[in-house]
Amino acid sequence: MFKSLRPSDITLYLILLAIVLGFGLGHYKPSVALKIGFLGDVFLNALFMLVVPLVVASMVTGIARLRNLKELGSLGTRTLVYYLSTTAISVIIGIILVNIIQPGKGVPRVQDVHPEAAYRIQPTPLRGGSVLHLVDDDDRFYGTEYNSRFVIELLDQNVCGIIDETSCIGEKDIPVSYWIDDRGKKVEPETEGFGVQIKLAEREFSFLSVLIGLIPKNIFTAMANNNILPLILFSLVFGGILTTLGDKGKTVIDLFEGLNEAFLKFIRLLMYFAPLGILGLVAARLGRAELTSEGGFMVEITRMAKYFVTVLTGLLIHSVFVLAVILLVFGKRKVWPYLTNTSPALLTAFSTASSSATLPVTIECIVDKNKVSQRTAGFVLPLGATINMDGTALYEAVAAIFIAQVYQIPLSFSAQVIIFLTATLAAIGAAGIPEAGLVTMVIVLNAVGLPTEGIAMILAIDWLLDRCRTTVNVWGDSVGSAVIDYWEGKI
Repeated sequence: MFKSLRPSDITLYLILLAIVLGFGLGHYKPSVALKIGFLGDVFLNALFMLVVPLVVASMVTGIARLRNLKELGSLGTRTLVYYLSTTAISVIIGIILVNIIQPGKGVPRVQDVHPEAAYRIQPTPLRGGSVLHLVDDDDRFYGTEYNSRFVIELLDQNVCGIIDETSCIGEKDIPVSYWIDDRGKKVEPETEGFGVQIKLAEREFSFLSVLIGLIPKNIFTAMANNNILPLILFSLVFGGILTTLGDKGKTVIDLFEGLNEAFLKFIRLLMYFAPLGILGLVAARLGRAELTSEGGFMVEITRMAKYFVTVLTGLLIHSVFVLAVILLVFGKRKVWPYLTNTSPALLTAFSTASSSATLPVTIECIVDKNKVSQRTAGFVLPLGATINMDGTALYEAVAAIFIAQVYQIPLSFSAQVIIFLTATLAAIGAAGIPEAGLVTMVIVLNAVGLPTEGIAMILAIDWLLDRCRTTVNVWGDSVGSAVIDYWEGKI
């Protein structure tokens, strides 16, 4: 029985087992769950490490596969217009739904809140600043890896302290560089009081500054700072230029294709560690909820149901009311027969969570069963498996705004426009392999200053959503091949 299982199936079962074990540890042994949280940190760090090289290599390769941009003609133009349009529509659907449903509202925040805790502020003359100390034995800070993005608020004084990440942060002590009031003016607070919380500092978004930031002074500095948006733009332009250089550019394209394959292999190897990483993330997340949230982690998991429903509703709307209508109106195909003929590819996509692994089945279904020309399918489908990720883009937009809602961070219109642009472009750089959305999710969160550790909240159900969004990705590729084939034949 087990000999017939594919590695992806074994990994899926191990991830399911890890989630179950994480639930058990988080509920029955929360202190142990917190201790194994480092497994999740290692897993997330490995994912973050791959973001920059994977995005650059994947996007350059995807654009280079268009061959000579000047010779693409109508086929390439229609393909790009279709893919960019449907991806943008999916992101808009996700943003509208998550703002209407607000699945993150009421979910316990991943931050320390002690509304009745007694505190004492002790100055530190040698280094400047001060240290906030929790007086009671039962009160402690559950997250100790804070940095300058966070502030500590004195609830009884309406004063915030800027955390000093260069000093030692403990479970009962937080070093503070300086204190400010609600107008941003430096103040000296009372040395004793009641009620503290740690939260993310509010950030002002300027769409103009984002546009200016698309052109960095140093591309390697942007890489070091995980500033992904300028890297996406650079990769798009660089890949396009390579397609116009003929034989001279082919050597560089081959290099990037080799790098892309190497990074994809890296992620496949990393996914063997995914069960342990997810065990650590789920156990630590739910163990902390068990210790700090009223009602424990079961209440929190119940609240996550709204997030699951939001993503699934968006995927269904995009599949049924957008892609199916496009197939009927612009592809002149009957939806049900086309869907039935494509079902083997869709089932393969759901089982493997990989549009790249599904590609051979997709081509067979589209060419042999749905009678799309080999010329069109051979161009549209491989390119789509690389750059067309409707489901992934929708999911990333919903997840980013969901995390902002959980952290109670208001997102302005400009910030949501940035999420729209980033999710659309990041979907182009998403690899067609399982859980690749977790890598590009970092891009969206970093673009608007949201905490990447918020990804831990959605991992418990991400394995199922990953399969759903991959199925939508493949359905979008299949519909696109029919639509483009119709218009190519008409011309």
